[in-house]
Amino acid sequence: PTGAAEQFMQMDNRSFRVMLTGGDVLKRVERRGAYKLYNLYGPTECTIVATTFEVDKQYQSIPIGKPIAHTYILILDEKLALQPIGVAGEVFILGEALGRGYVNRPDLTAEKYIIHPQTGERMYRTGDRARWLPDGNIEFLGRLDNLVKIRGYRIEPGEIEPFLMNH
Repeated sequence: PTGAAEQFMQMDNRSFRVMLTGGDVLKRVERRGAYKLYNLYGPTECTIVATTFEVDKQYQSIPIGKPIAHTYILILDEKLALQPIGVAGEVFILGEALGRGYVNRPDLTAEKYIIHPQTGERMYRTGDRARWLPDGNIEFLGRLDNLVKIRGYRIEPGEIEPFLMNH
């Protein structure tokens, strides 16, 4: 199945100059029109956009790009050690775009917004898997958990399962 962005690209969009996508994992680009296409990545907890990549040709796997200004991305292992280029790890976001946390959820805030053990900087643990590419871009590899998105809403199947089991 194709995502909403891929379906939209197949429409006649000759009047567009720029198209920004985010939230869909782009698998292929078959656009109609000469507009510029940017693949954006970033969770709501980091004011939506943390990285950007101009899709200027066909790619085997379309990267999510490089961090925007005043935003920093770390790809760390389970012990919070930096992963080298090409090695998968969890995406952590640092910088001015970080949210303060979750309203009335200090437990979840403490779980997701953590302090880097070496630098003391506050960072957001995304739950996303990725790896650095040799050109400095980031390749998104999926989720570390079972979180899914349905029509833009984040759904944790584990939170729904007990309700369904009781029904």
